Amino acid sequence: MSSNYTIPQEHGILVVFSGPSGAGKGTILKRYFEDNPPAVLSVSATTRPPRPGEVDGVHYHFVTRAEFERMIAENGVLEYNVYNGNYYGSPRGPIEEELRKGHDVILEIETNGAGHIRRMFPSALSIFVLPPTFEELKKRLIGRGTESPEEIQARLEKGRKEIEMALDYDYIVVNDQVETAACRLAEIIRSARWSKKFNQSFIQEVLNNA
Repeated sequence: MSSNYTIPQEHGILVVFSGPSGAGKGTILKRYFEDNPPAVLSVSATTRPPRPGEVDGVHYHFVTRAEFERMIAENGVLEYNVYNGNYYGSPRGPIEEELRKGHDVILEIETNGAGHIRRMFPSALSIFVLPPTFEELKKRLIGRGTESPEEIQARLEKGRKEIEMALDYDYIVVNDQVETAACRLAEIIRSARWSKKFNQSFIQEVLNNA
């Protein structure tokens, strides 16, 4: 005996992706997107001018201060902050459009902004990237060779505080090896798609037709 049912309509998942500097967030995502082309990375908006080689809509959405403040007033950004006198934030429109298309949207964001997103979108999937050890995090920051010892120490202190907030996230991904970490990320997102918080409307549909 067979039964007929309606598969839940595909809707993209908003993924909040955080971790301390040096954890390898960008490297993991680069590998993940190579194998998961329907997923997209949210592009932030900023009022700072483009740097050489940066492309509007690829690296950032470059907007004027007046445009950004209008977006804030019209609830057009999910979160934002000010750094060195410039606004940085996540435009709502492009994110919601991609989600409606059924594309997962990954929002690489710091812990403070992530908390705001989770409060606005309780259904968002939050994932925190951890190094295998704190010593490894320090080694990676030193190995980049781009910062002074004082800057590295400041990043480590900030990283310790951020790691303490990992308990607020749904899942963690340990980046001991990039390929493995990218596979872990993919497994989490696939599994989460069938979790109760992404299927509440489908559960209700089953009950309505009982």
